[in-house]
Amino acid sequence: MPQAPDIHIGPAGWSYPHWNGTIYPEARPRGFHALHFLSKFTDLVEINTSFYQPLRPEITSVWLKKVDHNPKFLFTATLNRRFTHERSLEPAETAAHKRGLWPLLKEGKLGCLLMQFPWAFRFTEENRAFLIKLRRTFHEFPLAAEMRHSSWMSEEALGVFVDYRIGFCNIDIPQHVKTMPPTAFLTSGIAYVRLHGRNAGLGIQNFDAPSQNSHDCDYLYSEEELVEWKPRIERIARLAERTFVVTNNHGGGRAIVNALMLGGLFGKIPAAVPVGLRRLYTSQLKAFPVETPAQSPLFEAA
Repeated sequence: MPQAPDIHIGPAGWSYPHWNGTIYPEARPRGFHALHFLSKFTDLVEINTSFYQPLRPEITSVWLKKVDHNPKFLFTATLNRRFTHERSLEPAETAAHKRGLWPLLKEGKLGCLLMQFPWAFRFTEENRAFLIKLRRTFHEFPLAAEMRHSSWMSEEALGVFVDYRIGFCNIDIPQHVKTMPPTAFLTSGIAYVRLHGRNAGLGIQNFDAPSQNSHDCDYLYSEEELVEWKPRIERIARLAERTFVVTNNHGGGRAIVNALMLGGLFGKIPAAVPVGLRRLYTSQLKAFPVETPAQSPLFEAA
């Protein structure tokens, strides 16, 4: 009997002040940790703080302890913008970035390291060479790359991904001239999908900016829009070793709402969801039970 695809679904980041009272309780009990709480409802988080600064190994070691109650839980992490946007490959900087990721990799909890490139990073010979150089620099890690310019859809460009075992990140972003459309490419054992939202008024320069406020990321996918992605995810997940689906629309807790909704399409139903979130998004989460202190944090069969 074929093994079920290994699909992990969760948000990009978890430390947002506007999640207090929506996802996290307003009054936090003694010993509360946001990551521990979140890992009751999801089996994936993409670490986004690594995009801005290196992680500290003592911190990532703490994170491991906070999610150890959920054996299915995995992390992915974004590569620092110093490498992808500023193209600096100083040995001291690459070593510092790797140092914070080692605890996650050693414990088998780092599913992937994501190289997120800006729209201006088009498929040219120079950029091809840099991508290969970056891949070799971080050869110890399972890698995927998010390309926002459609030139990376060419057969030659995809061949680079295959030849160098780089996962192709399939994305859903606001559509502008030559932006990457929705795809279902699998170029390594890692399948990766990122849903950024479809705020049409957000120009590509603003969307590509390294810092996005909650308003820029407040798009809520409808069930119909998520259903559009289901066959794409199924197609790549069938052949992938692992599949990661990340919702990057954190405004108002929508990333969690859409992660739960999408998980429901794949039979991933948590034991319960946060009370505040269910109250705000009743119609979207009506099929999910409400969290109570005594309930199990792990996923149950649908």
